[in-house]
Amino acid sequence: MSRPIIAHIRLDAFRHNYRVAKQSHGGKALAVIKANAYGHGAVHCAKAIEGEADGFAVACLEEALQLREAGLPEPILLLEGFFEAIELPEIVANDLWIVVHAQWQIEILLAAKLAKPLHVWLKMDSGMHRVGLSPSEYGQAYERLKNHKNVANIVMMTHFANADNLSSNHTLQQIEIFHNATHGLGSETSLENSAAILGWKKAICIGDTKNQWTRPGIMLYGADPLMNTDTKLKPVMQLNSQIISIRTIKQGEPIGYGSIFTAERDTVVGVVACGYADGYPRSAVTGTPMAVEGKMTRLIGRVSMDMLFVDLTDIPNASIGSSVELWGNNVSANAVAISAGTIAYELFCNVKRAHFQYFDAANI
Repeated sequence: MSRPIIAHIRLDAFRHNYRVAKQSHGGKALAVIKANAYGHGAVHCAKAIEGEADGFAVACLEEALQLREAGLPEPILLLEGFFEAIELPEIVANDLWIVVHAQWQIEILLAAKLAKPLHVWLKMDSGMHRVGLSPSEYGQAYERLKNHKNVANIVMMTHFANADNLSSNHTLQQIEIFHNATHGLGSETSLENSAAILGWKKAICIGDTKNQWTRPGIMLYGADPLMNTDTKLKPVMQLNSQIISIRTIKQGEPIGYGSIFTAERDTVVGVVACGYADGYPRSAVTGTPMAVEGKMTRLIGRVSMDMLFVDLTDIPNASIGSSVELWGNNVSANAVAISAGTIAYELFCNVKRAHFQYFDAANI
């Protein structure tokens, strides 16, 4: 038998979450499926909304070509644009859209000899201070691109640094900076990531939304960046493994590397075939939730490379081969991430050595 760790991917849930994102805003939505759809499988996820999605967003040319080779015809945006001039002919040939976020990209784009003009998303640094043109140079850059034969059209965009913090004024400040710097320029804009769609749409959606693009990412995979418990989102990935060993340790006995857990009572301990080499975070602490045969319990002790410990004391029917849910329908990926001092994005992206099984209830 092969190692029993399985990532169950619900494509119908992915499709549902895309619809939630689009309906919540009312405009157009690029499904962000960079990093292999946050570890879920980019081609499978894209195919699940083929013909429905307004487009897709990926990090780089290689990720876009994977989608084109799979036959996906929708617009694909390169979120980091191009890295070298040599990429531009292939970008044109595959009808890709590009983000332009720096002056050096502008100079290369305007100097290039292209077979046809490109769709450009011009990025402003409104306060994230990662990439993007400053507000003071944005208008001039826009005008240079708008009047050039290599540019088909321009979407004005920015990215929020603190949209997942509803008590911070930083997002409102970024919105104001963006609107002030783009006043009188074009009509197409893109401001909202997942957190902004869920938490800031009233501040962003001014007037007709038909020319406003959103960029839902983590919410497509069922994790709410605002940590709401009443979300309409559905988990897409359920990560499961099995118990491969059971033993009882006496009160006062330690287990695992570093002996960081000592039994407070006589404790039935299950060993699960999953560890940090599979993507489960080593930083997860005792008490991190998990479920055995649908019953909630907890992680105990330190996560090792290939195995971890689960408390079976209050699950007397657990046995060798019992199913363990590490996150998914019963165990929130956000809860696991918080316990491990990280975010759900990282959990999903780090999954490996698992058998991926794709399921779509609409096709049954």
